[in-house]
Amino acid sequence: MITIYRSNQNHLEKIDQVSYGSWINVTDPTSDEIEELQKLGIPQDFITYPLDIDERSRTEREDDGTIFIILRIPYFQGKKVDVPYTSIPLGIVLTNQFIMTICRWQNDIIQKFISNQVKGFKTNKHNRFVLLILLNTASKFLTYLREINKTTEALEDQLQLSMKNKLVLELLKYQKSLVYFTTALKSNELMMERLRRSHLFRMYPEDEDLLEDVITENQQAIEMTNISSNILNSMMDTFANIISNNLNVVMKFLTSVTIILSLLAIVTGYFGMNIRFPLNLEMNPFSYLIILGVMMGLSTIVIVIFYKRDWF
Repeated sequence: MITIYRSNQNHLEKIDQVSYGSWINVTDPTSDEIEELQKLGIPQDFITYPLDIDERSRTEREDDGTIFIILRIPYFQGKKVDVPYTSIPLGIVLTNQFIMTICRWQNDIIQKFISNQVKGFKTNKHNRFVLLILLNTASKFLTYLREINKTTEALEDQLQLSMKNKLVLELLKYQKSLVYFTTALKSNELMMERLRRSHLFRMYPEDEDLLEDVITENQQAIEMTNISSNILNSMMDTFANIISNNLNVVMKFLTSVTIILSLLAIVTGYFGMNIRFPLNLEMNPFSYLIILGVMMGLSTIVIVIFYKRDWF
């Protein structure tokens, strides 16, 4: 889908034709739409690269001055999937006439600009537009990280009450999300450093200051992701050890009970053998109680030994 926008005073309006200072937003384009975009002088690779889910962050520059940027943006897939939070590529193409954004999925970053919720956003200010996209991307990472931390804290409270595999697997899902976030943020950091060295945003002091804010915000997201990842890894290891220890306690208890019951079976088996042996208990009216007493005595002795050795 191709949608064209242009800033008009304090609001964003949708237009039919590409004009100077316009913004072309492309979402999951068809082959016909890709051919239509190529007629605007955009290389096909610049259109298809952002559609690859595994594309890494980077920047390229054509001889005619066209700049191509790919960054990884955070994306929420839903809590019922294997990886609730992940990152997806977003392509940005800057020309002298217009700016283009390309992504396979609709996302919160672009929707925020479409809803005109970004302060200082103008489609004709291309460099400022790119910096605002980078800044909102870093901010969105931080927002999703806070949501992940809140969710993992709730799961931790549940795990303290019930050691269920389902809860541990839920933690694993968010651990995967943090891995994707770490990879995406570090890739974005390298891309931003390259943009700073290219002097692209040094035309206006405000843009240069905004770029520094973007890099700072991204570094904060990286540090927060690392902290959250380390805490979650430690939590996973701790609960895994607790579950393993609980299993060992149960197995130790069952083994002890099995040994005690085996002694009772030995005693009853001995007195129940069909052989001629002078036990002198055949005619004793208290023979049952005597045998029962022997069983209880042996069991008590074994229980006391196990208790002193902390085998229960």
